[in-house]
Amino acid sequence: MNSKDLLDFLKIAEKLKCNTRHSWTSSGRHESVAEHSWRLALMACLVKEEFPGTDIDKVIRMCLFHDIGEAVTGDIPSFDKKDADRESEMQAVADLLAALPEPYRSELTELFAEMNGMATPEAKLYKALDKLEAVEQHNEADLSTWLPLEYQLNLKYGSEETAFSAYLENLRRAMNEESRRKIENA
Repeated sequence: MNSKDLLDFLKIAEKLKCNTRHSWTSSGRHESVAEHSWRLALMACLVKEEFPGTDIDKVIRMCLFHDIGEAVTGDIPSFDKKDADRESEMQAVADLLAALPEPYRSELTELFAEMNGMATPEAKLYKALDKLEAVEQHNEADLSTWLPLEYQLNLKYGSEETAFSAYLENLRRAMNEESRRKIENA
């Protein structure tokens, strides 16, 4: 990729460091979208041995790029996101990818199609980890940052997405135990 195209894309992607999510960090500040994506990719690296038939490098790419549209749209919590918001984010992704030169445009377009299709082991793993990372971030944040609806949501979030894997189900149960202890100790 030539220098101009790379720098143009990086300038847009930098907004992921500025755009915050609904989640809070353990130090008491809003988490950035980039921080979420980084830890999601880290999670993918660390579960590699649990998914031997899965292309973890592809999962890591999914984790790194999955929220790129939020560089344009900003983050909207899942419980507030409407169809129009999803469409705006999908359009932002399409516009960002269209501006990339080949082969990046085609590779990333195919990656997003796979992620949206949710049919491959890689897409399923990325999506499950995406949900679990949000649960764990809530567990690490002060309970005062939780909205009332999150007391139940944190215990259910990711249930459908992790159902395909005993390992992920066990991880989700461990996170749920953290959530329950946090709520009970409040």
